[in-house]
Amino acid sequence: MGKQREGFDKATESYFQYHPQEVMEGPLHKKGNPLKIGVPKELDPDEKRCALRPGAVSLLVNNGCEVFVESKAGQHINHDDQEYSEAGANIVYSHKEVMECDLVIKISSPTVEEVNHMKQGKTIISAIHLRDIKKEVLEALNKKKVTALGFELIEDKVGGLPLVRAMSEIAGSTVMLIAAEYLSSYNGGKGIILGGITGVPPSKVVILGAGTVAEFAARTAIGMGAEVKVFDNAIYKLRRLKKELNNPHLFTSAFDSTSIDEALSRADIVIGAIHTHGSRTPSIVTEEMVMGMRENSIIIDVCIDQGGCFETSEPTNHRHPVYKKHGVIHYCVPNIASRVSRTATAAISNIFTPILLKVSDECKVDTMMRRHPWFAKGVYTYRGSITNQAIAEKFDLPLKNLDLILAAGF
Repeated sequence: MGKQREGFDKATESYFQYHPQEVMEGPLHKKGNPLKIGVPKELDPDEKRCALRPGAVSLLVNNGCEVFVESKAGQHINHDDQEYSEAGANIVYSHKEVMECDLVIKISSPTVEEVNHMKQGKTIISAIHLRDIKKEVLEALNKKKVTALGFELIEDKVGGLPLVRAMSEIAGSTVMLIAAEYLSSYNGGKGIILGGITGVPPSKVVILGAGTVAEFAARTAIGMGAEVKVFDNAIYKLRRLKKELNNPHLFTSAFDSTSIDEALSRADIVIGAIHTHGSRTPSIVTEEMVMGMRENSIIIDVCIDQGGCFETSEPTNHRHPVYKKHGVIHYCVPNIASRVSRTATAAISNIFTPILLKVSDECKVDTMMRRHPWFAKGVYTYRGSITNQAIAEKFDLPLKNLDLILAAGF
């Protein structure tokens, strides 16, 4: 009996030694100091998005990060301080305290005041609008030797722009709803609906560009019954778009002044959806072309944050989104996705949570940049230098090659 018992005990010991056992769930703390991530409340009254939602905060905290969320940072996405606190965040009531974290992630571009709150050599990830960025902000970032990354510049492992793609999907789906609003007689429009009804022809939509915004705008417009024509010089993009949408009512054309002129003169809605990576959007539509458009037709310039593709475009905001020029309604709000802030925040969180976890694993942002070139693509200031060519050329500032700096280990 004793021998049997002894055999049983050895078998049991062997089982527990070589088989994984259940343990209490808890934070996966890493060696060394945890990464402190700051999520400030946006100062821009037109910015309703938040960089991280509570679910993302919970995941980061459970993986050893410390997350500091400014009070009411999530008020416009219907997430209160209690939800963030229950997710493990430290709720703070000082904007300065949040900006002092190791890594600050926010939506709108930083202000000089925000940069001055940051500690020397820390990191900020935010949007960077090439048209609106101020030289004083760049000087403040360089003075503090802050590593600054732009949302729009960070790539994924296959060279795509994940945040641009996500926000473009949202913007493309939203622009047609915006257009429908301003076609209404009560908003000074032409008094027509997007889709046609029996005996009445549908409205005519012209989309400049055949990227993600164009795809989702065209999909929405066709679904609402509009007649859609898409222009782009990249024939492969037009071919891809026709294949994706698979709709006989989608017309495509390469850019040329005659065909664009004719399309604009008949259009009820024109969407500017041209994206250029890291540089200003070229102006495709001249003021003379706009003058030839119908009274109360609508221009929505989605690429206004990169300068806009209409000569008559001027940035507006959500409080005063439109203006009229040559009888044409212009909608030129840079952050269209802010209209649907909760959806946009979820998309942003989904993209940046894995990136933040990887930064935490690498322990240093510099290490992350060396090991992952797709992440380093987002850097525009590093250790007191401008590393983005478009920004350097705009302000006539000296440019330093980031790859060479990282290779030298400075």
